[in-house]
Amino acid sequence: MIRIAFAGKGGSGKSSISGTFARLLARTDRPVLAVDSDPLPGMAYSLGIPVDDRPAPDDVVVEGPEGGPRWVLRPGLDAGGFIDQYAEAGPDGVRYLQFGNSWGHWSTLQRGQHAWSQVVKEMDPNAWNVVGDLPGGTRQAMFGWAKYADVLAIVAEPTPKSIQVAKRLRNITKADWSPDHVVVVANRVSGPEDVRRISDALERPVIGAVPDDPAVTAADKQAVAPLNGGAGPFVDAVAELVTQVESTYDLDIRSSD
Repeated sequence: MIRIAFAGKGGSGKSSISGTFARLLARTDRPVLAVDSDPLPGMAYSLGIPVDDRPAPDDVVVEGPEGGPRWVLRPGLDAGGFIDQYAEAGPDGVRYLQFGNSWGHWSTLQRGQHAWSQVVKEMDPNAWNVVGDLPGGTRQAMFGWAKYADVLAIVAEPTPKSIQVAKRLRNITKADWSPDHVVVVANRVSGPEDVRRISDALERPVIGAVPDDPAVTAADKQAVAPLNGGAGPFVDAVAELVTQVESTYDLDIRSSD
């Protein structure tokens, strides 16, 4: 099972890439759960799912036991049951969970985040391929919001601000919980020089180079998923990224045999 989380500067395009990645992965006849912990609903748009900012029902999360987590899923509701009841069905068979919406009081967001933490920790590791979209920036990623992932994909544009955030995210490799693989995806590149600039700055290879495709911008303006908006070069590049990530898992399997 592939478990990958996408991180990067806000606006770097990680939501467009992660949503498209999830759908293309699902087209290989794999069960895919798209996990969105970003308060902004970018992943839903890139999946082609109508945005719904309503939080999960209040009775889904209850106060936890003394000495334990502040909030937990209600008794009788486990991770599998939560996914069955609340994951929205999307195109290509993707199931979608959105935990980060900031509708209402901040405590609603906090309860949702505790539910997210429990679900990704306790879900059946053999049931789902997981594609996650982390909030923009470094805070949540550094606090371990990608612990469910085997691969952390840092999305970087060839701009100083985006590269600087990517450099900070690269430090996740020093954490004791760091994913097995921390890789770089170059987005909105115009050619090899942009890819080389990102690779040199981050001192690690770029496993996917996604072009600056005007069709993605046009689709965004219409709230249409890239896969439904004629974004050919972009989709081709993300499809190649899926292949590259698959090869990472294949290499691990072969080396362990």
